[in-house]
Amino acid sequence: MEVTWEQSVTYSINTIYLLFSTYLVFVMQLGFAMICAGSVRAKNAMNIMLTNVVDAVVGSISFYLFGFAFAYGNSNPFIGTNLFALANIPNENYDYGFFLYQWAFAIAVAGITSGSIAERTQFSAYLVFSFFLTGFVYPIVAHWVWSSSGWLSPNSSDLFLGSGAIDFAGSGVVHLVGAIAGLWGSVIEGPRVGRFDAYGKPIPFRGHNATLVVLGTFLLWFGWFGFNPGSFDRILVAYPGTSNEGHWTSVGRTAVTTTLAGSTAGIVTLFGRRLLIGHWNATDVCNGLLGGFVAITSGCSVVEPWAAILCGFVAAWVLIGLNILALKLNYDDPLEAAQLHGGCGLWGLLFTGLFAKEQFVIQTYNAGVAVKRPYGLLLGGGWGLIGAQVIEILVIFVFVSITMGPMFYGLHKLRLLRIPVDDELAGLDISCHGGYAYAPQEENHPRSYGDYLRMQDDHS
Repeated sequence: MEVTWEQSVTYSINTIYLLFSTYLVFVMQLGFAMICAGSVRAKNAMNIMLTNVVDAVVGSISFYLFGFAFAYGNSNPFIGTNLFALANIPNENYDYGFFLYQWAFAIAVAGITSGSIAERTQFSAYLVFSFFLTGFVYPIVAHWVWSSSGWLSPNSSDLFLGSGAIDFAGSGVVHLVGAIAGLWGSVIEGPRVGRFDAYGKPIPFRGHNATLVVLGTFLLWFGWFGFNPGSFDRILVAYPGTSNEGHWTSVGRTAVTTTLAGSTAGIVTLFGRRLLIGHWNATDVCNGLLGGFVAITSGCSVVEPWAAILCGFVAAWVLIGLNILALKLNYDDPLEAAQLHGGCGLWGLLFTGLFAKEQFVIQTYNAGVAVKRPYGLLLGGGWGLIGAQVIEILVIFVFVSITMGPMFYGLHKLRLLRIPVDDELAGLDISCHGGYAYAPQEENHPRSYGDYLRMQDDHS
């Protein structure tokens, strides 16, 4: 069928919008790298920066070969079985721009997991889990929720509980998946050497550069405007029965709800932590801000701005509470990744089931065409949506646990997961990468990998 000039223009504008959103999401990799580098000790800065690069490059190949096919192959409700290595792309459903946008999401998942196991993990382990997570685990969950043939998809022809799970930009699919994977990795590895004393009391391990943390936070905030509003994929979609509303309206609202949730969480964390520890802490505020973004990511397109403020308020206390609980349980997560992405992601899914507005749900998933479907429980929308949200949480936890848990345990038993104690104490930069990210400030520090090896010989 011949494409008209108007259709060509519409397609071109939608493609430009999606690619621009892709570039914004990719900027988040730089944000992750800056936050990770600033949150670890200086002796491990080069290592954590390199792992962020590895997450991107390994994830690219893995998602190209297998991941996209598992996520968006339209063969059955549980896993895709076509489109491997982009075979038959472009087609009537997907083109290269859509693949690239989904790739940017996939590599973000591995970055979340890397934070949980930072400062004590063998570099080879990163290669293994990045490939497996972005090529198999994450894509299958994405297929369930985001593919039109997925069993939990709100776009499915056979809606689960009459609703499907609404996880618009991935509080569960991205953040909860990465967090649970990181949780298992951190639990199996155990805490960093010296993180807790003989009585189980936590010993502070402060990150070495708050400037990098703040810079990374703003880069992530910038990227989230591609992560959440960009998930509409197309911007030129008009809503019937209106004179000036369409996806462009929803895109703007989604950016507003994203900003309000993150900002509220940042403010609440600022004052909440001030009451708990007695001073204003910049890195805590940054993590609180990100916790608000993670929580709103599920329902950003289907809730009112006032509800986004409530979302951010609760997300801040979820993060604060889980951080306190983690210390009591001697759980060590240098980036607070499991607490932030897991706890706030879980809350975000529940929040959507409670506060999704009917009109916005129809606009987001039915292009404004009037249909009857469940919406937020507290707004009178029934139990269908909240039930689907709870099921999504449960199946993500179970699936990621039975895939990533054994993988990390296998690496542990093969002694491929954790680095030796001496190397950990010296720092991964000098013991694994041949030098420091910064010039050493102390005379007794080895200044090169050769110095490090000679010191090891002296101790043996």
